[in-house]
Amino acid sequence: MEVVTFEVPELGNRTHLVHDGTRALVVDPPRDVAPVERAVAAAGVEIAAVADTHLHNDYVSGALGLARRHGADYLLSADEPVGFERVGVRDGDVVPVGRLDVRVLATPGHTRHHQSFLVRHHDHPDRAAALFSGGSLLHGTVGRTDLVDDRLTHALARQQWASARLLGALDPATSLHPTHGFGSFCAGSPVADHPTSTARTIADEQHTNPALLTNRERFVAALVAGFGPIPRYYAQMAPLNRAGAGRAEPRPARRVTADEVTDAVLAGTWVVDLRERSAFSAGHLPRTVSVEYGTQFATYVGWLVPWEDDLVLLCDRPDDLESALHDLAAIGIDGPRTHVLEPDTPLPASYRRADWAAFRDATHAQDTPVVVDVRQRDEYDDGHLPGALHLPLQDVDLRGHELPRGELWVHCRSGYRAGIAASILHRLGHRVVHVDDAWERVAELAIPTTTGGVAA
Repeated sequence: MEVVTFEVPELGNRTHLVHDGTRALVVDPPRDVAPVERAVAAAGVEIAAVADTHLHNDYVSGALGLARRHGADYLLSADEPVGFERVGVRDGDVVPVGRLDVRVLATPGHTRHHQSFLVRHHDHPDRAAALFSGGSLLHGTVGRTDLVDDRLTHALARQQWASARLLGALDPATSLHPTHGFGSFCAGSPVADHPTSTARTIADEQHTNPALLTNRERFVAALVAGFGPIPRYYAQMAPLNRAGAGRAEPRPARRVTADEVTDAVLAGTWVVDLRERSAFSAGHLPRTVSVEYGTQFATYVGWLVPWEDDLVLLCDRPDDLESALHDLAAIGIDGPRTHVLEPDTPLPASYRRADWAAFRDATHAQDTPVVVDVRQRDEYDDGHLPGALHLPLQDVDLRGHELPRGELWVHCRSGYRAGIAASILHRLGHRVVHVDDAWERVAELAIPTTTGGVAA
């Protein structure tokens, strides 16, 4: 039995392929299944089954389309109401995939009908099994339980504890292969990344996972208290997956002219510039927003741009546009308009970019600058600049008008989110300085911090 794991960094997830040398099972594939299909071809195996551990809340599933294309069974909880045919499976079912036995385990908590899949080789039942746990038992944590319905958060958290205990009682040698926990906001708390070449086991979790070390009510209270904000686009994912949206190819983008970009800006459309944040601050089209292309690009575009709004993407490198379109399609955003900036395009708008040393110098030369901290609440509470106004990135467009007039120094942990926030505040008419530097530099420069609280 061989397990092949695929990193999906733009979603903060992993997808898994397990096979016996002839037939294969794919677990939790994203919309773009090309990497999986290349691995299947390289291994010379046939996809016999594709499974979703749950109806995903953070991305559009590619499982149905992959199963249809390969004539494979699509396994999903029989209790999950969906608008397409599938092989409905329930707790205790054993599905043969070649010489592999795939046992279905009901593990509710992350969602109401969440399942895990325990796979072992039929001819070698004495060898360690592989557990594909989706959003149930993760590396050092569990999946969050507040994505389905606020009213179910605590009840699902108790179920999540019970499910984790069920999985934690498996053979300690069982290898653990979760989907979430690698950057996805579906994880209940941040976890350290573990290389795909070194699979963790149930034994590892028995020594480190709070769900296996804490009584139920203490665990539930700590888990729920640690939940951060939910990206706004998550509300759209379950309905799309219930309808099987991932089986369709993404709608193509439409190239637009410079004049059409100007019209879009004047109409108040979200016009997002993918260039590096340093290039954007030095010069950009007025009233456009900077979201530098990277692994978190789709997350923040999906979070900030209202789902029903139009979207225009700007860039000076066509390859970045193609990558951005790919990542947006993974969360169901199809067919935005695009425009490639010519080298001689006038970019008259700009704002200042600085590091923490420049901030320290500014505090010595004048009154303390007005600081806007756009990190999340837990980051702010762990330590922030005295008097800093806290306005998380996802709220900047909605509440930026409440900030004081005058120059605003905008920062986050690394400079990435601050670049987005600075561009939004600039669009709202504020004078901004983008602090593009690591938060760790504050301590190195002996800039005072506090753990008190001042909110915007």
